Amino acid sequence: MKKRVLLIHGWKGKPTSNWFPWLEWALLLRAVDAKALTMPRPDKPKLNVWVNTIAEEVGMPNKNTFFVGHSLGGIAILRYLEMLPRRTRIGGVIMVAGFSESIGRSEITTFFKHALDYEHIRHITEERITAIQSTNDPYVPFARGKTLRDKLGAKLITIKDGGHLNTASGFTTLPVVLDALIEFKC
Repeated sequence: MKKRVLLIHGWKGKPTSNWFPWLEWALLLRAVDAKALTMPRPDKPKLNVWVNTIAEEVGMPNKNTFFVGHSLGGIAILRYLEMLPRRTRIGGVIMVAGFSESIGRSEITTFFKHALDYEHIRHITEERITAIQSTNDPYVPFARGKTLRDKLGAKLITIKDGGHLNTASGFTTLPVVLDALIEFKC
């Protein structure tokens, strides 16, 4: 069965921003289906709308389904995984500049109405989660990466002085994401 990777952008993002086009191309060269989703109203994101968008695109996830999220895209993926039946298994999750707890932005409060079911997510992913965090992200404190490591069993990869790991911070490619997917056997 063919592997597929779904890329979820963050707040105010789009599928053609940052390193998503490069990653889609790099995965296609490896014969992996890759698609960056267009999340509805990225300037005013709503949890249920984003989760439904992911669910509609994914259909039935399995061990050949992988997710990559940037910033708010990461928590959207975790909220999606939290709603899946316990018997579900996926290939893995890469969270870039990700977080699982509030970062204090009122625009995204719908994503934090209740605590995540960390145990359920760990079970579905079989702890195949990698968090890639910058030491000087202006939006997502580095400590959020440590939270992902501690509560989800994520492998934490640190990028020194990488900002928000986006185009504005100089990242139109991010080979560490591809390396993490390859490590997951994608």
